[in-house]
Amino acid sequence: MAKIERFEDILAWQKARLLVSELYAVSNSGSFAKDFGLRDQLRRAASSIMLNIAEGFARRTRKEFSQFLVVAHGSAAEVQSALYIALDQGYLSEAGFERLYKQAD
Repeated sequence: MAKIERFEDILAWQKARLLVSELYAVSNSGSFAKDFGLRDQLRRAASSIMLNIAEGFARRTRKEFSQFLVVAHGSAAEVQSALYIALDQGYLSEAGFERLYKQAD
């Protein structure tokens, strides 16, 4: 296993980056793009996942890194919950919801 020297080496950060990219794309069209509150909250929560992983890694202690991972995990749950709202409002198909939900997991 390769040594993690930068936060960009962390698989969870890489996956969070992809999730952010996909959520920006999905929320950039149709009615979703006009629901500014939900769109922006979803984007902030997703961004928070990767930002907290990076910040925790930069703290250089296991204890602080662990705490930031807990916060990132909470943000992932926030994304999943917001995806239910997007589904219920018809902004996402069931398949799109499932794909993004699993990605956030």
